[in-house]
Amino acid sequence: MAFTPLQDRVLVRRIEGEEKTKGGLIIPDTAKEKPAEGEVIACGAGARKDSGELIPMGVKAGDRVLFGKWSGTEVTLEGKELLIMKESDILGIIS
Repeated sequence: MAFTPLQDRVLVRRIEGEEKTKGGLIIPDTAKEKPAEGEVIACGAGARKDSGELIPMGVKAGDRVLFGKWSGTEVTLEGKELLIMKESDILGIIS
């Protein structure tokens, strides 16, 4: 992909949730919530302290992460819907 986030920003692709409930009911698109789980596609270099020292990123491309429901800015790049968010919007890494 020809996009590199700057500073402490992260490019994330949402991972879609289940289409059915555990009981087998199909969930219509209008009733689905946006998933709060995604895969990191690209990361910036990291934030800088007031002294100019670089703070390294805690996530890397390929990590599966959880983020807040309203986190990030939705963008479309190369026909794919992605999110650009600050690293601080990420709640944790799924291992």
